[in-house]
Amino acid sequence: MSGRLTLLIAIADGEHARFVQPDANNEPRTIGSIDSAAAHLRSRDIGTDRPGRQSESATIGHHAVGQRHDLHAMEKERFARLIADQIRDRIRQFDELLLIAPPRVLQEIREALSSACSAKLIGTLEKDLVKTPDHELWPHLREWVSAPQRPVT
Repeated sequence: MSGRLTLLIAIADGEHARFVQPDANNEPRTIGSIDSAAAHLRSRDIGTDRPGRQSESATIGHHAVGQRHDLHAMEKERFARLIADQIRDRIRQFDELLLIAPPRVLQEIREALSSACSAKLIGTLEKDLVKTPDHELWPHLREWVSAPQRPVT
């Protein structure tokens, strides 16, 4: 073993996630990604959430029974659990974990993490960097990853 700690960086939002690892020169490199199947679907394509209806015997009116649910929010929560599952599957190969996501998504992922994953969590960053290219990530990671080794020219 080289004695060098390996870091898994999970970058996510409510619809996309990618997994990044610093290479031998500490340059961030994407090693995998997943996308939500329901990311670009309309609510009616995800399912129906119209509450049941009940008629009242004294009048001709109908009343909704139950509450409405935001299907897109439910899908984002489901996707956060999928990200946590992916982290759990990958974490055995890594010594440390860093999570980067917008605040709400970050909270949902953290709640869904297993205790083994939580034990390796070294930090979180509340930002949406999922579409930031690898070569532009380093300024955001400098707290957790040392500067890339640049060849002298």
